[in-house]
Amino acid sequence: MVAVVHPDIASALDALDAAVDTLKGLSFDALTCRELLEVLSRLERTVRRLPVAEQAILARLAREATPADLGGLVLTQAVADRLQISATEAKRRIGNAVALAPRAGLTGEALPPPLPQTAAAQARGEVGPEQIKIVRKVLKKLPRHTRPDVAADAEAQMAANAAQFRPEQLRTVGRRLLDTLNPDGELDERERNRQRGVTFGPQGPDGLSRMSGLVTPEFRATVEPVLAKNAAPGMCNPDDESPCTSGTPTEAQIQGDTRTGAQRSHDGLLAGFRSVIASGALGRHHGLPATIIVSATVQDLQEQAGHGVTAGGTLVPIRDVIRLASHAYHHLVIFDKATELPLNLFRTKRCASEGQRIVLHAKDRG
Repeated sequence: MVAVVHPDIASALDALDAAVDTLKGLSFDALTCRELLEVLSRLERTVRRLPVAEQAILARLAREATPADLGGLVLTQAVADRLQISATEAKRRIGNAVALAPRAGLTGEALPPPLPQTAAAQARGEVGPEQIKIVRKVLKKLPRHTRPDVAADAEAQMAANAAQFRPEQLRTVGRRLLDTLNPDGELDERERNRQRGVTFGPQGPDGLSRMSGLVTPEFRATVEPVLAKNAAPGMCNPDDESPCTSGTPTEAQIQGDTRTGAQRSHDGLLAGFRSVIASGALGRHHGLPATIIVSATVQDLQEQAGHGVTAGGTLVPIRDVIRLASHAYHHLVIFDKATELPLNLFRTKRCASEGQRIVLHAKDRG
């Protein structure tokens, strides 16, 4: 079913399509380099202005649309499905709309957008998505006790600078503005702790997962000595035949360590977490030892191909499964591919009741 669009809006969209078609059909071969740059600048200003109409639409949907209007979906998912964009991109566009589109009061009166100067700069084509993201991020970091007039002035300054500087330069301006408004930093411990968090993104086709987040000073101070020891050159190097996990690595191990600092930090944290699990200090979780549970088929183990699946749903390559199984307190449950019957349970500690529960955990995913 095709929705009927207001004639004026349909005419404007048709004119926009026609203008794009005309522009696509032009040749730029006769232009000089200076003229080409000028055309690029004009195009950029036009592209930056287009989201203004989109934001007005999204802002109204955010105010009025119900799950029934959206086919049982939340707005982010509905927009992502209809525009065939990611949920992350849909969330970004909706957030921009809420910040930059005009609002309506309780009685229907028109109100300016929360970021009026940034919205005006966007309407003139002076700021793009990157600058808008930086402006919103900087203003979000203003202390909660900031007076409304000071916050409004900060927004006006950021909008004016966004129209003049590239994103890299605008970030520096934003940091200086925050330092000026809050020279002592954010002293509210509750506000700081509210922002803490570490998240893992989905596994990619290569099995890698992106980790991101913000950590508290206490977390960082706790991790630093672990990395100082485990992430030192030559330590916990998986490329070594006999990795050094305690004491001091040999000079040959240090000189032969070709890992980057980030790779050493990864391997150092892995060794630290592995030591905690192997120590048994984590105790029990829901009646089971807090350990790694991986299920795999005997066929995959024999062929050294495929993946095992952890209790948390992580896919682990079979070679890594075999390596994990060699450590103390790690359990490996093997099922026959044809019958799905448990064939064996390898474990480093003998406990029938725990073993039986682990088999059921691996078979039924909890």
